[in-house]
Amino acid sequence: MEVPLLNDSNSNRQKSLAQERDGFSHQQKDSEGSMESPNLEFEYGDTDSFTAELSELYSYTEEPEFSLNRDYFEEDFKNHVKGRRWMELSIEEQRAYVMRLLDALEVTDRDKRLKVARAILYLAQGVFDECDTETDVLYWSRHNVFLLYDMGIFTALLELLSMEIDNNQACSSAVRKPAISLADSTELRVLLSIMYLMVETIRVEMEGDSPERKAAREAFKTELGSPLYNGEPFALLLFTMVTKFCSMNAPHFPMKKVLLLLWKTILFTLGGFEELQEMKVGMREQLNLPPLPEDSIKVVRNMRAASPPASAMELIEQQQQQKRGRRSRRPLVKQDSLDTYNERDPFKNDDARDEEDDPEDVDSGIEGEVDPLDRDVIIQPPPPPPPLRPPTERVSFPKGLPWAPKVREKDIEHFLETSRNKFIGFTLGNDIDTLVGLPRPIHESVKTLKQHKYVSIAEVQIKREEELQQCPMTMGEEEVEETPAEILYLGMLPSLSQYVIALLKLLLAAAPTSKAKTDSINILADVLPEEMPITVLQSMKLGIDVNRHKEIIVKAISALLLLLLKHFKLNHIYQFEYVAQHLVFANCIPLILKFFNQNIMSYISAKNSICALDFPHCVVHEMPELTAESLEAGDSNQFCWRNLFSCINLLRILNKITKWKHSRTMMLVVFKSAPILKRALKVKQAMMQLYVLKLLKIQTKYLGRQWRKSNMKTMSAIYQKVRHRLNDDWAYGNDIDARPWDFQAEECALRESIEKFNTRRYDKNQNSEFTPVDNCLQSVLGQRVDLPEDFHYSYEMWLEREVFSQPIQWEGLLQAQ
Repeated sequence: MEVPLLNDSNSNRQKSLAQERDGFSHQQKDSEGSMESPNLEFEYGDTDSFTAELSELYSYTEEPEFSLNRDYFEEDFKNHVKGRRWMELSIEEQRAYVMRLLDALEVTDRDKRLKVARAILYLAQGVFDECDTETDVLYWSRHNVFLLYDMGIFTALLELLSMEIDNNQACSSAVRKPAISLADSTELRVLLSIMYLMVETIRVEMEGDSPERKAAREAFKTELGSPLYNGEPFALLLFTMVTKFCSMNAPHFPMKKVLLLLWKTILFTLGGFEELQEMKVGMREQLNLPPLPEDSIKVVRNMRAASPPASAMELIEQQQQQKRGRRSRRPLVKQDSLDTYNERDPFKNDDARDEEDDPEDVDSGIEGEVDPLDRDVIIQPPPPPPPLRPPTERVSFPKGLPWAPKVREKDIEHFLETSRNKFIGFTLGNDIDTLVGLPRPIHESVKTLKQHKYVSIAEVQIKREEELQQCPMTMGEEEVEETPAEILYLGMLPSLSQYVIALLKLLLAAAPTSKAKTDSINILADVLPEEMPITVLQSMKLGIDVNRHKEIIVKAISALLLLLLKHFKLNHIYQFEYVAQHLVFANCIPLILKFFNQNIMSYISAKNSICALDFPHCVVHEMPELTAESLEAGDSNQFCWRNLFSCINLLRILNKITKWKHSRTMMLVVFKSAPILKRALKVKQAMMQLYVLKLLKIQTKYLGRQWRKSNMKTMSAIYQKVRHRLNDDWAYGNDIDARPWDFQAEECALRESIEKFNTRRYDKNQNSEFTPVDNCLQSVLGQRVDLPEDFHYSYEMWLEREVFSQPIQWEGLLQAQ
């Protein structure tokens, strides 16, 4: 808020401060938000609502295929079941019909197979022609999907998918085509749609699920995560499709469907964010580590968004309003509001009153600098401070900071090393218990640091790995638990760099800031119709469809990468570091910054959806007449869920790969990320602001004193919302970590550790010097040696040449001994 220094009287100032501290108007503002930049009622989770996730599977250009699926089903169904509907059949009759469809999938005729696959897709979509409401469609879709899984449809589809992937004729035909459309990927789209519906429907747990369905869910989860498909998990087959598409060998692959299915498969088999938290708690108990200080998911959900820093344009408007006589006094405009480097920003998200009613800044003495725009104002001496409020009024204030502070053991060691050098003149290495000769305040400091000491699972894993590397004979063979994450990492390891590069290529192609280039990959193969639009309305509809298509791809890739990073970090820190390093080497950091270097408010509030065409709405209700005006208006939602979800995911990925890595933090500084990230603070959503502030915090010490001085409100928000490390001198830049050093050496040392880990754990063919040697003569001579067939014919010649004709100098042999 703005602290008024030119008041009529001290009593007025005391009265206004008391009102603000009571939180009277602040609470009202918080609940309503400002008109231009309201608080976004967004709840972060693993996925959007079930219906939203189903609707995003289909492009709007695929809409005519819904009736095509129905027609093929009804044509076949009426031939075998006379005069009845699917819903009227008993469960046994339904199973018998599905079994007949399963047999028909094995025919050699490609067109007949496609018709049967479309009939199965219609069943998975919920036999919508027999339903009256969307709820009925979802109910029958769920019923049919569990039935299809029970009858073994998924395994049959997998074989067909493998055939389509290896269909070289289709691939070469697509490569030669100048323009690829929906028609080139018909078979693949039908198969992937059925598989996606099965994975997503079975993954989502409903309250009324029977024990049989719960057992089927666990069985399917285990099946997808196990190396049952050609000796590798199902996710690896999809990763292979992604790399094949990005290498231009199969440009007809429907990438959106592949990425959605891959994301949901990883989410299902490895688990979502809440399951991750439970696994983390369980692993800490297993390693005898103290429990987590708080549940991070709950803390973030309870956070409130802060008002974004005001832009220079807003400040000028504010001064003009004041000159028009809105107040009789002239307030001082804070220097900290000039947070955006006086850049012009089209979004004026802050109402001047939001600044006034923000109690965060009431007592901030560092924000009283004079705005350059107001230097002609004569500043009167400030009146004396108001009397202290009675203790009863403190009830309205938040109780402490949201996060418990953390201290690493390394920080305590560094603190004691500095203290011993100062007071004693020598150090004791890694000893954090001996405090002899140190003054009493140092004892108190060490006690406080130890109270907040936090040992992470990663630190335990690194220490364990060092012991295994140093003492391989003593420690013995490591027992590696076959978790789904471990099985997936083992499968991804040989081609991991290709997978990462392919995903980042797709993310770049789908980013709204990317320019269309001739050599870039075409991700629109499964959205462009065979005949291009000829009317304005068709062009608008296709434009919305293309933008929506790109947004869904960004959503799937961002969620997939974040899940992989989090699960690999929990499974083993060096698995996480391996993926993170490949992301860094593939230019993930500048790519994400390029993504945010846009009008982020416009991206988050984009309305690239047509509700009337969304599944299952479009198959139950009559299609209204679409007009250019209705398409322009879009939906009535305050924000686009998937775009806000994608932004938060990308910020979390950036945090993951830069945390505690000074070389990567310097990349953020070199790419001038601070102004880009500060523009993202315009979005009034607490979780997004938290991760932006984290990224700003790690680089403040490198940005210089002037930046910190002119961004005091951002610094204050970091202090309030981001976890404190008690020894972290982030706000002043005096830390030894702020000094430049050979950053390349840091990455090389990390890479060496990763390679040692991968070699020790996964390279089973290594000729180690620690391999035991058989010294028993009888045992060695008694071993059966497989010899080639022709050796038997030339055995006598070999004996004569190699043994009898070679003189053995026994004396020389004895002398050598």
